[in-house]
Amino acid sequence: MYHSIKEVAEMFGVNESTLRYWETEFPYLKPKTGGAGKIRQYSDKDIEQVRLIHNLVKVRGFKIAAARKIIGNNRDGADRRADVLSRLISVREELQALKKQVDSLQ
Repeated sequence: MYHSIKEVAEMFGVNESTLRYWETEFPYLKPKTGGAGKIRQYSDKDIEQVRLIHNLVKVRGFKIAAARKIIGNNRDGADRRADVLSRLISVREELQALKKQVDSLQ
């Protein structure tokens, strides 16, 4: 299954131009293109790459060059950290929803 650049941009709360820029800065982020390169189709693997880049650049505040170096030097470690962060965010959201339910009972 493929996702459009618009869908991926919405998933991560970034502009489509940001995704296109990241494609130029991170050589392993190469979504399938068609229509003279104007239509981008992101696979699940591409979305995981975007998730990793987003985590390093937008969430953790690394500059592009530093994020590229981190990924290049320790790809598996960077992937694991991004996965753990994603899980923690999900758990936090679940806990906040539970707290709202408990508060409404009181």
